[in-house]
Amino acid sequence: MMKALLAPAAVLVLWSLIVMAWLAIARFTAVREVPKDRFKELPSVGGRGQDLERILPARAAWASHNYTHLMEQPTLFYATIGILALAGDESSASIALAWGYTLVRIAHSAWQILINTIPVRFGLFLMASVCLIALAIR
Repeated sequence: MMKALLAPAAVLVLWSLIVMAWLAIARFTAVREVPKDRFKELPSVGGRGQDLERILPARAAWASHNYTHLMEQPTLFYATIGILALAGDESSASIALAWGYTLVRIAHSAWQILINTIPVRFGLFLMASVCLIALAIR
């Protein structure tokens, strides 16, 4: 049963890697469409991926923004799942909350990368946060 609690965390890790690939594809695709003289606006040394946001269309950065989000709050989720697993929590409530968090975060990612309207994104973030808070209280 312990594996049932760890499975949602493993799925979210895999989803994060998919989003990482998605952001690379989005950036490379967008870079090919930018006139080459625009690259002169970028730092010649010490540049970062986010520097590209100045010259790429906004939509090209949405996957990158979401990948960053997947490296933020979900770290608390992973720690919470680890603590619950070490404590021996095998409850169906914790498993349901963990899957709820994971599935809502995946929906949040898809929404942010494809459509990116803030009211829906915020609602999804809030729903995932409620799942995480409930897990943390458990």
